[in-house]
Amino acid sequence: MIDRITEQPFCQTRVMCRAVDNLELLLSQPDESVDLIYCDILYGTGRNFGDYQDLKPIRNEIEAHYLPRLKEMHRVLKSTGSIYLQMDWRISHWVRCLMDDFFGYDNFKNELYYYNKVVKNNVKLNFQNSTDTILFYTKSKKYNFNPQFENVIKESTLKEYKYNDIGELVRMARTRDYQKKGKTKVFLESYKGRLTNNVIEICHNIKAEYPTQKPKALIERIIKASSNEGDTVADYYLGSGTTAVVCKELNRNFIGCDINPKAIEITNARLDALS
Repeated sequence: MIDRITEQPFCQTRVMCRAVDNLELLLSQPDESVDLIYCDILYGTGRNFGDYQDLKPIRNEIEAHYLPRLKEMHRVLKSTGSIYLQMDWRISHWVRCLMDDFFGYDNFKNELYYYNKVVKNNVKLNFQNSTDTILFYTKSKKYNFNPQFENVIKESTLKEYKYNDIGELVRMARTRDYQKKGKTKVFLESYKGRLTNNVIEICHNIKAEYPTQKPKALIERIIKASSNEGDTVADYYLGSGTTAVVCKELNRNFIGCDINPKAIEITNARLDALS
């Protein structure tokens, strides 16, 4: 049942959110209609969050839920598209096996780790868990990817830059071409930053509007890396709507859903606040 649909134009983009079971929405979508899928999926904790019940960490239950949904996600994803599924240690090994079956082992690109610095668990018989796993797959060998950079430069490196005769900050650095010897000029103005790695460290301590709300900075990095302006991004486990908000801000089309009507209400309120 569709409880509410919101379609909001923003910078010539379309944002659509539905309160509906994600399998129902997936089945209604045409083949190869989505450029990027990001989902913060059910973690298999067995917890009752009040507004929704998480899956139990039982392999048969996990497979029964995700098999038909992954099949449809593969179908609706464009040949140049990417998919990111976020979860934790409880079910990541099972989900990766399923994704290998649908997307192919050769199309597994990376395993990202979202590290929340402020998470503290009162554990005494185990290591403190402060990371989520994000599995990154593509549909084919030809896919969109935009390298992301962190604007980080060491103070010691910054001190090496000196003004030249025309006022440009420049330093001499070892050439990256191993066929050549000596040093080359590096201009501070052309410095893009450091390439990001597969560990995304974010201090996420804001007051959440939803039990499993994720930070905008995390989703921004994924959307910027694996989509371009005007592309269509989908989130089938929408939650508090952070993916929809980021898409609206980054000029992406968006389609998403959550079976919990409260999640759609929160999402719509956040989208309205951007208007």
